[in-house]
Amino acid sequence: MSITRRQFGRVALAGVPALGVALRGTVAAAGAQAAAPMSRWAGVQVGLNVPYSLGLGNNIPAEDLLKHLVDLGVGSVELRAQPVEHFLGSPTVRAAAEAAKAREAARAVGQVVPTPQQMAQGGLGSGRTQTPEQVAAARTQADEVRKWRLSVSSSRVKELRQLYAKAGVLIDVLKVDDVYAVSDEELDYFFEMARDLGARAISSELPQARSDTKRIGAFADKHKVFMAYHHHAQGTVALYEEIFGEARYNGANIDIGHWTATHNQSPLPFITKHVDRIPHIHVKDRQLGSNGGQNMPFGQGDTPVRQTLQAIRDGKWDIRPILEFEYRVPEGSTRPAEIRKSFEYCRDALLA
Repeated sequence: MSITRRQFGRVALAGVPALGVALRGTVAAAGAQAAAPMSRWAGVQVGLNVPYSLGLGNNIPAEDLLKHLVDLGVGSVELRAQPVEHFLGSPTVRAAAEAAKAREAARAVGQVVPTPQQMAQGGLGSGRTQTPEQVAAARTQADEVRKWRLSVSSSRVKELRQLYAKAGVLIDVLKVDDVYAVSDEELDYFFEMARDLGARAISSELPQARSDTKRIGAFADKHKVFMAYHHHAQGTVALYEEIFGEARYNGANIDIGHWTATHNQSPLPFITKHVDRIPHIHVKDRQLGSNGGQNMPFGQGDTPVRQTLQAIRDGKWDIRPILEFEYRVPEGSTRPAEIRKSFEYCRDALLA
């Protein structure tokens, strides 16, 4: 009996029990080989930043997320750590996922529901200072999270990698929120997680404190896994080149849309100069800042999306283009439909 990648995603990934049957049955009988990754054209593997681009919330179960990826035909991801920790059984992440479901259910019947950020501040208002009790509770929770992380077996991480690989999806980058605030032991945990997932890099926003990149870079060098710092307006040539000098595995996650909009110029010269420090880029199409800087459907902005993809193809650069969906969904369309159009634009550019 044969099974396609999409059939595997829609049937075998319906739940953990079904997954176990599938792995022991059809897939195991076929040799349990990883499926060829999807969304790969002319030697260039194109991926998606998730769950962010799908608008599904950070704490979605990894199995549920995979169903969406298979349906979209996405073969590579920059994956936030929360779905990974949900798969590993994190009480904190699973509780957050259930709370998110409850908030959505309440909104569906017209209730006014505070966001998680507002709840942390004590209610619906903004700008409130946390009480001493709230600060103490946050510290207690952080300590509980740290203890849980240090108790997790790496074998479960490898199971998740295998689950995604069998469906034709590579986990290329691990996105870690608040990476600068965690302990040294937790940094080892995240870099080992990235390694066990098969990721080429950990990504996070550029820090506010300059000393943080040197500290994180030491762990990147220790584990030989890139730390790719993402930017918005604050990413400059001088800043990145200073960061590169701090550690061999300090890298850049260049967002070609943000660069175009904030610097009013193409990011290609910088990318070309620092190919060996850029494990992945974010792909979106923004206007030049002088034209308004808006996110646009692919092909309608000023960002050199086509040229950048073709440079990666022609130079055989080891850079993963990761789409980050941010433009407004046109009336009458849907987010999945627009994501598919964006991938089709990339496919056509690479096959031209």
